[in-house]
Amino acid sequence: MERSPMTPEGKARLEQEVRHYLEVLRPQIVLEIEEARAHGDLSENAEYDGAKEKQALGEARLRLLQSRLAAAEVIDVRKLPVSERVIFGTTVDIADVDTEEEQSWRIVGMDEADARNGTISFNSPIARALLGRVIGDVVTVSTPKGNRDIEILDVHYK
Repeated sequence: MERSPMTPEGKARLEQEVRHYLEVLRPQIVLEIEEARAHGDLSENAEYDGAKEKQALGEARLRLLQSRLAAAEVIDVRKLPVSERVIFGTTVDIADVDTEEEQSWRIVGMDEADARNGTISFNSPIARALLGRVIGDVVTVSTPKGNRDIEILDVHYK
């Protein structure tokens, strides 16, 4: 099984979602199926069909989450020696060389990425260009709008 890097926070969120499904959603769906069954003829029972479909989708999601957790390789940058190098889990302050626009990105696992919240996947084009580089480096990133030169301003191990 291929290991997948993940932050401790990302693993905790996946574990919380698994617990929520097992402790809340699954029992709720079972009750919905029992109620729909009580209505009689299952061949034309839309409530029963809907509840069974909801159950199937939920179980598929549960299996996906459990497999992702099994493959998780948790990397906690707070336990690593601080340096100027960009690695998985660090937050990187960057500036576009042409526009001088500054941004901060935290490099995280695939399941944790959310650009609106300042996190990007380690396998995104920007993260791939930044990983292994140090403060002061200028890297070229291929984007849909063309190539961008970005400078690494700071690296945070938090």
